[in-house]
Parts: sequence; structure tokens; C-alpha cells
Amino acid sequence: MSHAAIQTTNRQLASAGLKAAFAILNKWGCSAEQAMAILRLPKATYYKYFRDPESARLNEDQLERLSYLVNIHAHLRLLFENPENQYGFMSMKNNNPFFNGRSPLEVIATGSFAALYETHQRIDALRGGQW
Repeated sequence: MSHAAIQTTNRQLASAGLKAAFAILNKWGCSAEQAMAILRLPKATYYKYFRDPESARLNEDQLERLSYLVNIHAHLRLLFENPENQYGFMSMKNNNPFFNGRSPLEVIATGSFAALYETHQRIDALRGGQW
């Protein structure tokens, strides 16, 4: 695959991933500041991509973050039948050891890649092999 073709594919992935992530984060009740931290986007870039996702140029870290968000969303849809839990779970206080009374959204809004990864792992583990 040529360099130009790879760039085109990455831009298409970035655009589609951002559109999905913005919709998911909105349904989770995420603020713009939280979304910027989770996606690791500076304020001006966040608003530019929010208005025009097709203009997005994301690095590997940011693309991975999109992947984790989409996968967390998919896991929640498998775990819960009702939309209140599918979308509300991320804002609910969680007393499990990793979350220590914080909501999963609070944890991932720290912007730490490790927090996003660990949150994904814990939600994935809730499925208990349902795939």
C-alpha cells in the first residue's frame, strides 16, 4: 500500500472514529473538557474536529483511544439491554477497587491512556465471556 493510500485510510478511520466517539461521549454525558482529555486533543483542535471530523489528522495514540471508546460502548451494549444503563453506566459511581467510588467517566477523563485501558479491561471482564 502506498504512503498516500495509508494516509487516506488513516484519515477515513479518524473521521469515522471521531464521529462515533463524539456521539458516544455525548450520550455518556461527557463535557467538552472531559472529551478533550480522553481524546488527547487541544481545545482548538477538538472544536475544529467536532465541526469537521473529515479534517482530522490523528496520531496512533488518538486512534487507539477511539478504538477503546468504541469497544467500551460495544461492551456496554452487550451487557445492558436498557439504554439508561448502556449510556448511564459510565457516569455511575463505582465502588469496585479500581474505581474507588469514582465513575468510569471520571477515571478516563484524567486523560491517562492507562486509565482508559484499565477501564476497558474491567468493563470487558463484566461480560464474562458472552461473545
